[in-house]
Amino acid sequence: MTDLSPSDLAKDAAARAGVALVQDGMRLGLGTGSTAVFMVHRLAERIRAEGLRLRCAATSRATCDLAGQLGIRIEELDEIGWLDLTLDGADEIDPDLNLIKGGGGAHLREKITAAASERMVVIADPTKVVETLGAFHLPVEVIPFGVETTVVHIRRLLDSLGLTHRPILPRQRDGRIFRTDEDNLILDLSLEAITDCKAISSGLHAIPGVVEHGLFLGMCDLALIGAPDGSVIEMTKPEVTA
Repeated sequence: MTDLSPSDLAKDAAARAGVALVQDGMRLGLGTGSTAVFMVHRLAERIRAEGLRLRCAATSRATCDLAGQLGIRIEELDEIGWLDLTLDGADEIDPDLNLIKGGGGAHLREKITAAASERMVVIADPTKVVETLGAFHLPVEVIPFGVETTVVHIRRLLDSLGLTHRPILPRQRDGRIFRTDEDNLILDLSLEAITDCKAISSGLHAIPGVVEHGLFLGMCDLALIGAPDGSVIEMTKPEVTA
């Protein structure tokens, strides 16, 4: 990979560090997004160079297609069972390793895969590290049936949490309504700052039309933050003191 931008160099550094954690015989979850693209490329290089024997599940059709083009065999998650490690990107990472994911529209599969893993390791560039989640839109995957009713429920939830008048934006791509791999819709919540992630998470889960949201709370075990010079900073969960 040549002529990379500083941002891409940082993503590639994080991807290299993530792939360095992979061991022969592992069962892996492969994430989705711009940093995950670098990760899949670097993983393919290691497989070719070292003959690694891996079983891999993909979190999206896009990742499945890329992996196949690079010679990585993808299996269904249910065929593999429990995973040793999932490598994925994030749209935001806070100091407690809580995340917002779903900029690529794959957070449902990403969350299912991460929850089926012994470890979830996030790879990212420094722009993804924030003090408080919420500047990035919070994606909420919803079923198409009754979507306007679902929007009313979401707005009532936000009102109850002091987030009145925050925009709820149906996601579009190329001028068309975006559909997920499960043929659902995504509503992007423009919240600016989320002061109570647990309250929003539990409130969204209680709404019947909501399939899943992009808050990943307590799921990430390690974040590898790459820099353009190739260095990587490790972020770990703060120690809990009695």
